[in-house]
Amino acid sequence: MTHDYSIIVPAWNEEAALPATLKTLRDAIEDIGRPAELIVVDDASTDRTPEIARSFGARVERVEKRQIAAVRNAGARIARGSAFLFVDADTLVPSETIRATLAALDAGAVGGGARIAMDERPPLLVLPYLAVFLVIWKRLGYAAGCYIWATREAFEEIGGFDERFYASEEAWLSKALMARGRFTLVDPPVITSGRKWRTYRAIFLLWRSTLLVLRGPKAWQRREGLDIWYEGRRERT
Repeated sequence: MTHDYSIIVPAWNEEAALPATLKTLRDAIEDIGRPAELIVVDDASTDRTPEIARSFGARVERVEKRQIAAVRNAGARIARGSAFLFVDADTLVPSETIRATLAALDAGAVGGGARIAMDERPPLLVLPYLAVFLVIWKRLGYAAGCYIWATREAFEEIGGFDERFYASEEAWLSKALMARGRFTLVDPPVITSGRKWRTYRAIFLLWRSTLLVLRGPKAWQRREGLDIWYEGRRERT
């Protein structure tokens, strides 16, 4: 079965990161040659995010959610493809990763993700925490939020991303998809931004991450305390 697909990019004030992401996605779509659409969900941006998105041929949907799960769901509601690929605005997805995703869908997978590479090495203070996190995440087999995909049918059957959560929504979606069928992590890796450790001190990231782990899922159900994701620090280039 051939799957036409929709690529959905949530974006809030992403004028610096978005051009490289959209160029890579547009080039991949052209290289693969299968019918696809590119959607940018502009979540109340105050910069040039929507103009940049349109300049790359993306369909722009304006929302005012300030919650990543709700923003991704808004993109899925207007998408026309039979499969959804969710890509963060600071993540580069090689065409071969999308080819592998489509091959997995054609082979019957209901959802999945990809291996992750960072655009630069994290600070030494963050490395031990990151290593432990990656080991646990790999053992669970969940997709990282920067690249996660699903068939339209499976996504709609499970109700999309769980909007009770302001973070960790990709984990709950991965778990729900796994319960419905084959869940696959493809290669090659996507390349995501290390901007968090370029815009925050390493000790702050370590402290905030530790607090979230100790507080558990209830801490992820409100925006307060999730400064790393919702405070909105951005790089200029």
